[in-house]
Amino acid sequence: MRVDRTTRRQTLEQIPAAIAAGLGLPTFLKAQQRNRVSRVRMTRIETFRIQIPPTGGREPDPHRIYGYQVNRVHTDAGIVGTSFVRGDVALIERWARPTLEGEDLFAIDRHLQRLQMQRGELGVQGWSGVEHAMWDAIGRAAGLPVARLLGGYRDRLKVYRTCVFPGKPDQSDVPFETQARYAAHLKDAGYRAMKVRAWRPRPMDDVEMLAVARRSVGDEFEIMFDRTAVRPGWVWDYDTALQVARGLERHNARWLEEPFDGHDLESPARLAAEVDIPITGGELGKSIHQFLAFLTHRTYDVLQPDTRICGGILNARKISVLAEAFNVPCIQHGTAGLSLAGYIQAGCAMPNCDYQEIIGQPNLPQEQWSPGLNVLRTPHVFEIEDGFVKLPDLPGLGLDVDQDAIEEYRVRA
Repeated sequence: MRVDRTTRRQTLEQIPAAIAAGLGLPTFLKAQQRNRVSRVRMTRIETFRIQIPPTGGREPDPHRIYGYQVNRVHTDAGIVGTSFVRGDVALIERWARPTLEGEDLFAIDRHLQRLQMQRGELGVQGWSGVEHAMWDAIGRAAGLPVARLLGGYRDRLKVYRTCVFPGKPDQSDVPFETQARYAAHLKDAGYRAMKVRAWRPRPMDDVEMLAVARRSVGDEFEIMFDRTAVRPGWVWDYDTALQVARGLERHNARWLEEPFDGHDLESPARLAAEVDIPITGGELGKSIHQFLAFLTHRTYDVLQPDTRICGGILNARKISVLAEAFNVPCIQHGTAGLSLAGYIQAGCAMPNCDYQEIIGQPNLPQEQWSPGLNVLRTPHVFEIEDGFVKLPDLPGLGLDVDQDAIEEYRVRA
């Protein structure tokens, strides 16, 4: 029996030729065996904003998302890739457009290396919206979800809802009972996990809040705490972090995230070795080298790259593979609304990722992103069932985008 030794990359390179010729997939596979190779080239890259008005003449609901940055990659095969991930518009206009237009769509890694050499880490973060749109186009060319092209390990991820309550950023004016009621609301809606900020000026207040929440939701509902490194404006000393971690342990917290400065490799490692609660972090990491340093120093029990900040879907997948080599979970930092599409695809390709963070205010994710349905042809944005978000079975990033609606809501200067 003849063995077909065509590589996945070779297959991907040939798929666009079949699509351009109007072939079905079985016919395409026959054409592949005849070694018909073609490339898809990017012809135009654009980025702009859309603003979706509230329905029924109502005032905008502050808990919902009405505006997005749109990134579109047009190709010579007639395929358009779209993402809603926020990026650096100036970088896209001054680097991505003049550099990538006319280039091979599939050569994402080569383009990323070029960007790193020319623009450094900040450039890597700024191009992610375009990178997500490129993956959307590649998936559409292949007729497969991006997660399947990257390994396809799972078809759903457990959701944890990160809630930032209205009021002071440090949440010091939010009553413990308010957070406990929201946790109970999530649990009643089928969710299994929630994360909140650990920013209060008196750090042990967050431990007391957890004790109050436990009385509302019991021990099975998971509650995570996010110190977010330097973002509160002051960094805990080691004794404070140890005291808080011990307190959170007593009430069965799921993890404590970035209790120290994000560039501190040693203090999180020391704390992780001293307590049972997992110490997590890495959302601000912008290069694989930073994540390698986290792993070699045993800085975190769980790595949390952000699929936008770290340079895109491909880099997130690389980081997860690196973490696998150290037997460390890789659970992506999250986002909200339509921007989640690439995160879900990347997470479902990672064997060591079983959660998806969805950030928002005190409502349900489905309520938060419902305005986005105005630019989709599907009855839901992402399907959530029994506390899990499902991998869409549509090709690309899994969003059936209505490009006419995108133009209708486009913000024009």
